[in-house]
Amino acid sequence: MKLNIVTIPGDGIGPEIVREACKVLDRVGRVYGHTMEYTEILMGGCSIDRYGVPLTDEALAAAKAADAVLLGAVGGDVGNSRWYDVAPNLRPEAGLLAIRKGLNLFANIRPAYLYKELAGACPLKKEIIGSGFDMVIMRELTGGLYFGERYTKEIDGLMTAVDTLTYNENEIRRIAVKAFDIAMKRRKSVISVDKANVLDSSRLWRKVVEEVAADYPEVSLKHMLVDNCAMQLVMNPGQFDVVLTENMFGDILSDEASMITGSIGMLSSASLNEGKFGMYEPSHGSAPDIAGLGVANPIATILSAAMMLRYSFDLDREADAIEKAVQQVLTEGYRTGDIYSEGCQKVGTVKMGDLIVERIS
Repeated sequence: MKLNIVTIPGDGIGPEIVREACKVLDRVGRVYGHTMEYTEILMGGCSIDRYGVPLTDEALAAAKAADAVLLGAVGGDVGNSRWYDVAPNLRPEAGLLAIRKGLNLFANIRPAYLYKELAGACPLKKEIIGSGFDMVIMRELTGGLYFGERYTKEIDGLMTAVDTLTYNENEIRRIAVKAFDIAMKRRKSVISVDKANVLDSSRLWRKVVEEVAADYPEVSLKHMLVDNCAMQLVMNPGQFDVVLTENMFGDILSDEASMITGSIGMLSSASLNEGKFGMYEPSHGSAPDIAGLGVANPIATILSAAMMLRYSFDLDREADAIEKAVQQVLTEGYRTGDIYSEGCQKVGTVKMGDLIVERIS
């Protein structure tokens, strides 16, 4: 099988971790008889430096022509005046919003799984962790507050900022369907998170989610207010299977869920359209403070590549092979600095990639 993949190394540690993920994908190709064809494009600060914009039309067109996109990270230190002392639509992160919108990537899937080997790094007490947790945050990605009308102007002598939160029933329905489909492959439980006691958009969200749930009688549905969900994530994370929510709530809750796993450097994510196309990226940022030092953890990007094989190419066996290799390396005690604990063997970015490659068969 030929896999046409666009890679976006991006900024900071992005090029280092994407390089390791591609190395792992190449190993999968050799073992299982696939050909990986990569096209690299620029996005974020590196694109601003070269072209003056965070995402060019040509780069977006190349991404649209691919089967899937593998992204490292974009952005940098907000003190970098050449990237941030400009209009918001010209900053590195604007490239992310533009490519998500341009590729119609409305469904963000972010797993939060606690490896037993990393339980000691989890900030929660052992009695709260219990036997661990394994959840997926399903976040709507192209609607809501981040994409609504916004402006700042003087009204009655006062500077006033307005951000508009808007959802229509079709936007809600398609993300709900994705969540229930994934729940059917997992433990058949969906918790839909909203703020229906305050927001009209949340009341519509709850109504449409219930309509979708009627088509999935095997899946249990529970509604939870977002403030309660934030509390429950640190009180009883094991109760969650699939968490379905809107854009801003999902942004916040997925970061919270990532930190209780012990390290954001372990967490993959996928952003999908209505078909098989997706963009796959680690949940962490560009970490400019360690860029070029060879110490970044590539596992989140490598696991994102496994998600790409699973969701965009239906190559479950190959995705399983990557995930098992990661598990084996952790079981054998190898760690990058962010997940290191006494008694383990500390390795750098390239060595971690090599170890995972060696265990794929």
